[in-house]
Amino acid sequence: MRLDELTATISCQLTGEAGTEIAGLQYDSRKVQAGDLFFCISGFKKDGHEYAESAVKQGAAALMVARQLDLDIPQIIVEDDRLAMAEIACRFYGDPAKKLMMIGVTGTNGKTTITYMLKSALEKAGKKVGLIGTIHNMIGDQEIHTEHTTPEAPDLNALLARMVGEGCNALVIEVSSHSLALKRVAGITFDVGIFTNLTQDHLDFHTDFDDYAAAKAKLFAASRQCVLNADDAAYKTMQAAAKGCVKLYGINNKADYSADDIVVTPEGISFNYYRETQLVKRLNMHVTGYFNAYNALAALGTLDVLGLPESAGIETLETMHAVDGRCQVLPTGGRGFSVILDYAHTPDSLQSTISSVRRFAKGRIITVFGCGGDRDAKKRPIMGEISGRLSDFSVITSDNPRTEDPFKILEQVEAGMKQTSGEYTVIENRREAMKYAMQMAKQDDIVILAGKGHETYQEINGVKYDFDEKVVVKELLSEI
Repeated sequence: MRLDELTATISCQLTGEAGTEIAGLQYDSRKVQAGDLFFCISGFKKDGHEYAESAVKQGAAALMVARQLDLDIPQIIVEDDRLAMAEIACRFYGDPAKKLMMIGVTGTNGKTTITYMLKSALEKAGKKVGLIGTIHNMIGDQEIHTEHTTPEAPDLNALLARMVGEGCNALVIEVSSHSLALKRVAGITFDVGIFTNLTQDHLDFHTDFDDYAAAKAKLFAASRQCVLNADDAAYKTMQAAAKGCVKLYGINNKADYSADDIVVTPEGISFNYYRETQLVKRLNMHVTGYFNAYNALAALGTLDVLGLPESAGIETLETMHAVDGRCQVLPTGGRGFSVILDYAHTPDSLQSTISSVRRFAKGRIITVFGCGGDRDAKKRPIMGEISGRLSDFSVITSDNPRTEDPFKILEQVEAGMKQTSGEYTVIENRREAMKYAMQMAKQDDIVILAGKGHETYQEINGVKYDFDEKVVVKELLSEI
């Protein structure tokens, strides 16, 4: 595509040969090939303008810059580099989002499960569905590795174009607060935006909770229809930002889609489902966790506003099993105790998981958890207090310490634990912590492994090591 065609609809100043042909888009100078447009993005740690000369040497045909550089090459000069990158990416790939039914899910917790529910339901309704999220990306049944929950704009639009090319006509995508704040989805209009909840997380990135909420709200300003959780106070912020029709789901407050008589067991959850106060059906799901009633309501509400068969959603909900690492009951070979694997890595998700398990636990709840390094440190003592208050016994251990001293993280978690009367121990080595918990478990006890979920690695001192808790549990069962 010619440079002048690529920039025809964006606010910019173009220098150099306007007819320059652009073969590809890159924001990483190491990946630049001949004919590419290189985006000089002013990042948090590095300034892309410093790599412009390197990109030119590798064959870049043009640069997008926030300030003109002293280089003999066509340059697109813009005021908002991230917005311009997203707009150019949309145009370069032929606005693929416009060819898909776009469903975006945002919130602190529940995004992954809702996207899986909707993917299955949309497929039952006859759609070929793409999925972009935390665990992996999918085109139909084909799995694709993912680095970010929501990819950078050029990668995202390239993936959407690939989905369209392979016959997809719908997409469900987890839209993270980072992606909204960094404008990765700018230029895209969503058919439906879904809000799950808002609790403390990512305050290492956002300046405060209000900033976090404001980032999430951007999705609803870009959505034709919105499906919001009426039981979360932050829904009002999302509703205020909404430009389109708003529908609510909830259990405790008045909503368009609601549930009552919720029964949670180790095997699953059942509840009465209402649409506009009319009882539709008593749903029986094979996934456990009280919070999955909310996830189910969000999925059913989304199908309704899209005008798709409710039966497809009900069939999906009554036949699906736990999403990998989301309140997933692991086999223990008849040992008498249970092990539940959950991605709970925020204060609210940890509280929700333990409280949900408490509804059916016959014995003690033993919670193994930690907090990630290089992330929001403020939540560490909060999570310690939650586990100390709600669990019968806690084992504080490492999550992904990344580049931080793991023992410093443990001290911060333990500070919150000490505010309670909860019994606990501290074992930094996660494998040993899991072993300790499983060895102490007795008949009817439940061991919750919180924080890692679907992850198959542990990151220590910047290095990723193989660590799949499903595999580790099998190994530990043979040892004990």
